[in-house]
Amino acid sequence: MKFKGKSHFSHKQPAKIGVLITNLGTPQAPTKKALRVYLKEFLSDPRVVEVPKLIWWCILNIVILNIRPARSAKAYAGVWTDEGSPLLVHSLHQHKALTDKLKQQYGDDVVVELAMRYGQPSISTALDSMQEQGVTKLVVLPLYPQYSASTSASTFDAIAQDFMKRRWIPDFRFISHYHDNEGYIQAMANKIQKHWDSNGQPDKLLFSYHGIPKRYLDEGDPYHCECYKTSRLIAEKLGLSKEQYMTTFQSRFGREEWLQPYTDFTLKSFPKQGIKFVQIVCPGFSADCLETIEEIGEENRDYFLEAGGEKFEYIKALNADAEHIDALANIIQTSIADWSIQQDVNITEQQAKLFGAKQ
Repeated sequence: MKFKGKSHFSHKQPAKIGVLITNLGTPQAPTKKALRVYLKEFLSDPRVVEVPKLIWWCILNIVILNIRPARSAKAYAGVWTDEGSPLLVHSLHQHKALTDKLKQQYGDDVVVELAMRYGQPSISTALDSMQEQGVTKLVVLPLYPQYSASTSASTFDAIAQDFMKRRWIPDFRFISHYHDNEGYIQAMANKIQKHWDSNGQPDKLLFSYHGIPKRYLDEGDPYHCECYKTSRLIAEKLGLSKEQYMTTFQSRFGREEWLQPYTDFTLKSFPKQGIKFVQIVCPGFSADCLETIEEIGEENRDYFLEAGGEKFEYIKALNADAEHIDALANIIQTSIADWSIQQDVNITEQQAKLFGAKQ
């Protein structure tokens, strides 16, 4: 087996710190063909669907991939922008803003790359770019505030699998969650408060998170607990009582029980309880995407209004808001605070001279 390396590596190349931010991913286009490719990669991940491999292969390839791509393509077409997929567009803006922010402190010593767990830009492509730029220390920040095996751990798996093919592995740190980070919590609270300043407070504020099967919780996944903690901390910043807000879970798939209460069922029940004005925020999504724009902003809005609700508002994700970028930068800076680049450069040069390596 030949391991990945650089054919003309120079031991004098300046060492750098790499920062890799990742998100879930998106199809290349809102078409049936593109969705089939994307969904096959996504739903083939054993971290996402924990079903015996042979059984799931049959279900996925014979049933799901012959039905779901057309339906999903229609949904994506409804949110697609002139610049492309909303998730990718917002992620690119986050990447640029974070690059500019870290450059102010570290200059060219820190390299920031963006990758998607599924689709493009890929994790392997981002790591190739970092290797070419001389990254010797790497910190990875998946943009999932709350840890789950199906998201954060899946990202770790992809990076580990890539590392298995490389000749040289950088010093490596993985930020698995930041659900209770002060900067993130404050940014979320400020985003909601700004919306209130312009639109007023609702009868109920709903914190909606992406769901996972309940058995994952029963088997030790901390996601459920971290979602509730995030909601509580944001509510405390806003001075809300327990009666003024609620945590729910969206986007369930299949027949088994997922984390409850379900967002759609909850919205349908609100009008009968006298709750006619609802605002929803999705703290688990660092960037707006199909699940926030279409599922929450359109589909669940209709459920609420059809059940007798009068006013429904979706509060956008943090996206590339300055406070969000500041929070992410602080998380990264804390993680790399004890890493010294200059020392690495000196050691590399000394080793090159000692062993007579080409300069």
